[in-house]
Amino acid sequence: MTAATQAGTTLKARLAAGERIVGTFVKTPSPIVVEVLSLSPLDCLCLDAEHAPFDRLAIDGCVMAARVAGKDVLVRVASTTPEHVLNALDCGATGIVAPHVRSADEARALVRMAQYGAGGRGYAGSSRAAGYTTRAMPDHLAATAARTVVIAQIEDPEAVEDIDAIATVEGIDALFVGRADLTVAYGAATQDEPQVLKAVERICAAGRAHGRPVGMFVARVQDVPHWASLGATLFLLSSDHNFMLAGAAALAEAVRA
Repeated sequence: MTAATQAGTTLKARLAAGERIVGTFVKTPSPIVVEVLSLSPLDCLCLDAEHAPFDRLAIDGCVMAARVAGKDVLVRVASTTPEHVLNALDCGATGIVAPHVRSADEARALVRMAQYGAGGRGYAGSSRAAGYTTRAMPDHLAATAARTVVIAQIEDPEAVEDIDAIATVEGIDALFVGRADLTVAYGAATQDEPQVLKAVERICAAGRAHGRPVGMFVARVQDVPHWASLGATLFLLSSDHNFMLAGAAALAEAVRA
């Protein structure tokens, strides 16, 4: 349970309320990195198990470090499959970011993977999320429903075409724009080409129309006000790798100057 949850305001509730949420991706499968970043004023961290070498044990250790520090932690799972979603949530992650959700049917399947119930997430009272058997089943079911964040990553042309239907799926807490993958999928040379920008704008418009929060990664922080004006509220920006590279470059430049 995070400090925010203890105070009565979950990340899920903050997203639903339209608060601006800022976090970063963690690319290094190290609990120490997560522990250090948990000292920052970021709202949340996102372990990138899709594009970085996070195995099950690494996710477990990093989630534990975040929870001890009271920091909300998401896991971008390696693929949108029941075993990856189950593992992240059983380890105690606040929620998941699911890559390549292409249709409303896939969005509904994702929600089932992340929630308890018929055909949904498997139950184990022995997990960290359930307090290692110290929480009664009804209490854990209620706490999970109130806390778990389910984010569908929109990064395929098919998803953009079906975005209004995806945005109406109950249980999806936010849509997250995968702009780099959209760029590749459209055969565009850069993320700033009109076709890509039009797709991102369409996703934002669907979020506004259906009351679904929209998040995104942007390479330039100065672009945040523009996308915020179009309704985006969740920004997962930069990464631990970028912080190290930028800090090292700034140090070298300062000393050589």
